[in-house]
Amino acid sequence: MEKITFMIMLAACALQGCGEGGKASETGNAEVGDTIAVRLEAVTSAADTARVRASGLLHTEDELRLSFKLGGIIASLPVEEGQRVRKGQLLATLDDTEIDAQRKLATIQLDKALRDNGRAENLYRDSVATLEQVQNSRTAVEAAREALRQVDFNRRHATILSPVDGFVIRRLAQSGEMAAPGAPVLVIASLGGGSRWVLKAGVSDREWPALQSGDTAAVEFDAWPGRRFPGVVSSRSLAADPANGTFQLEVRVDFGKERPATGMFGRAVITPTVIRSGYSIPYASLLEADGPSGYVFVTDDRRTVRRVPVTVAALSQERVFVSSGLEGHGWVVTAGSPYLRDGSPIRVRD
Repeated sequence: MEKITFMIMLAACALQGCGEGGKASETGNAEVGDTIAVRLEAVTSAADTARVRASGLLHTEDELRLSFKLGGIIASLPVEEGQRVRKGQLLATLDDTEIDAQRKLATIQLDKALRDNGRAENLYRDSVATLEQVQNSRTAVEAAREALRQVDFNRRHATILSPVDGFVIRRLAQSGEMAAPGAPVLVIASLGGGSRWVLKAGVSDREWPALQSGDTAAVEFDAWPGRRFPGVVSSRSLAADPANGTFQLEVRVDFGKERPATGMFGRAVITPTVIRSGYSIPYASLLEADGPSGYVFVTDDRRTVRRVPVTVAALSQERVFVSSGLEGHGWVVTAGSPYLRDGSPIRVRD
């Protein structure tokens, strides 16, 4: 009986932690289990010196899309893509059958208006016609003259003459096709003394604020492997392209004695002249990134952490440049973040 009572007491002691000793052991295990081992890096200010990489196609600064004022059937298009053209050279013509008919009709209407006006003037002098009838006949003459003038204007624009010295980039139509009014038929590039080659590339909204006109660039083309041509940002758009959401950037390229071709694919590395201040942190510190927004865990006492939002301004191969969100904080967590919550206790490990 005494043996059974002793066994029961042992079991109760085991379940209750054997008094004070058991409680100390339990408390000790809780302290170790609740703290999370992390690595930290001191928050220090940094400058964003990351270069911007962009790619696109080569064009000339002066590209012209030529079209007919009126619609009609294309009678001739005697130039080919890549062909050099001179200023004033005939590039395309419309079939003039309809325009000739319109001019003949306008001429007939003018002759009739002149005859009617002559009769009205004679009758007015004989006090047969009224002043109003004479004025109406004079108005009809002016209207007929303007109609003939309009036809002659349209006739002159039934042909396309090259406005500059350059070359044909694209033919957008063929002889015998129907051209719509104002629809481009030819795209030509100017090769005048002031013309320049530009690389038209798209950059993201995150990269756009760092770039300015005048920023220098190095541009590479597959046509010249291993060579880098100097360039400078000549313009940047103030509105995003609705098709792809990027902002267009133009980099003027100096080819020296080389003769490039339009449409060449190029890659530019642009060095921004505007240096932005902020903070540089490791990739591992950034959590839940969504565009320019993200979160990091910081600590000021090295014992507990806080979850704070940050604004991401740029990315490099190993680091993230943060423009705001880390002001006034001492350390940022670089390892162990997936196990943390806002207010979690930590212990710093090497």
